[in-house]
Amino acid sequence: MASSPLASARFRTFFLLVWLVIIIDQAVVLYWFGLPAPVAIIDSVISKCFLLLASLAIINMLRFYMPRRENYIHLLSWVLFFTILIALLEGWVLNVVFGNEAGYSQFLHHSLAVRVSLDFLLLSCLILFTVLWFHQKEQQLQEERKDDAERMAKEAELFKLRQQLQPHFLFNSLNSINALIGSRPDEARKMVQQLSDFLRGTIKKEETQWVTLQEEMQYLQLYLDIEKVRFGNRLSTAIEIGENVSEMKLPALILQPIVENAIKFGLYDTTGDTIIKIIASKDENHLVITVLNPYDPETATPQMGTGFGLKSVQRRLYLLFARNDLLQTVGKENTFTTMVKIPQNISTEKIKDKQ
Repeated sequence: MASSPLASARFRTFFLLVWLVIIIDQAVVLYWFGLPAPVAIIDSVISKCFLLLASLAIINMLRFYMPRRENYIHLLSWVLFFTILIALLEGWVLNVVFGNEAGYSQFLHHSLAVRVSLDFLLLSCLILFTVLWFHQKEQQLQEERKDDAERMAKEAELFKLRQQLQPHFLFNSLNSINALIGSRPDEARKMVQQLSDFLRGTIKKEETQWVTLQEEMQYLQLYLDIEKVRFGNRLSTAIEIGENVSEMKLPALILQPIVENAIKFGLYDTTGDTIIKIIASKDENHLVITVLNPYDPETATPQMGTGFGLKSVQRRLYLLFARNDLLQTVGKENTFTTMVKIPQNISTEKIKDKQ
């Protein structure tokens, strides 16, 4: 059941003003044609009150029953029915009220055709407007349902991406813990605690949640601590945070897959110690995160940066911003660079609407 246009205070005000204009206009016309002013005013009020009641009845009927396009002829029958009913009631009441007025009955008889024509025209305009209003509301509801379905699909895809990423990291961590239990039990216990804190953070955060860079770096540090236990002295990090960027916003949990990709290429495909550099800066209205790691072009995967981790980040950025240019990767001079840009001029509410 759709809401009536009269549910809107603005529409009710407009509706009453239009009806007041119609009443005044008819009273002026009747006075112009010779009726005394009091008679013209009462005549106009009585006749248009019947028309008003008919209009309210039509609006209420359309609220509960809206004919299909092929059955719009039913609307014409409604207009004819109410026009005839108004004419009968109007003629009866006016004759009762002004039956003793000299010449009024004859004037009412001669003006009946004009009155009926105007009532038919006004009711037709009203029913046309009401039908258009209800169709517009239905279209808005359909668009809202479509947007809700698309948002739910995007949220499901984001959740799926996250569920696909976590097991890979979790299995690696558990294997490392298993290897440490016998030889270095203290480090194994430490890694279990760090892994617990890390996973607790992933449960609390959602892919659509926005956090400050400072909060994201604190979470990323938990991940780096786990990886440092796994790889020992081979892995070290250098983090550079520019001025006035710590409070800039970015989607939660978006940096971990990028850094994991850097560690993968930096340690698996090279020998010796590895330094992963993470640089955060501001470029106009973007937060720019650059991750650099060494790699060996001869042993690295042919198409660098196309692993599942970076693909999931790129897909997530597209779902959030509808842009494919926010993640870039470059391999040059034994250094692999991943750069992600996070727009800062789009509010969280707008991003949710897009989803």
